[in-house]
Amino acid sequence: MRTLLALRSLFFLALLPGTVAGYVPFLIVRATRGSFDVTMSLMTVLAATFIVLGVFVLLRCVWDFFFAGEGTLAPIDPPRHLVVRGLYRYTRNPMYNGVLAALLGEAWLFQSRALLLYAAAICILFHLFVVLYEEPALETAFSDSYRRYQQHVPRWGFTFRAYESAEPR
Repeated sequence: MRTLLALRSLFFLALLPGTVAGYVPFLIVRATRGSFDVTMSLMTVLAATFIVLGVFVLLRCVWDFFFAGEGTLAPIDPPRHLVVRGLYRYTRNPMYNGVLAALLGEAWLFQSRALLLYAAAICILFHLFVVLYEEPALETAFSDSYRRYQQHVPRWGFTFRAYESAEPR
């Protein structure tokens, strides 16, 4: 059972953020720059750090969905339990923030206006998806637990005071 969940988690990790933050940016850079050459500098290191940080945030969230939520990041295979541990104690959408950080880092690394515009479009799409689908679905699935969580943890910003849930997940 856990093995199948792990395989589904890896599949959806590659399919969803792998496409949004990996494959599509690759196509954009190839189409607009033709080259992936970058000059090593402090700015390159900072941009790469942004990418690595974004990927780390994403992987930590997938880990929490797997262990605490017993589900994946895919809307068709969501966590069975509300995940309110790790980064989710400080912001409600750290996974999306991680993907956006990686995209911004890629735009910076490759000095790509096209990637920056793509990141802005993805940000808008994430917001619409969260507001129109994800939050209503979470409220339906987890009712009062999710409403309490919403009251204490911001959607996009973050809080310095970690949320303590009555249900430890």
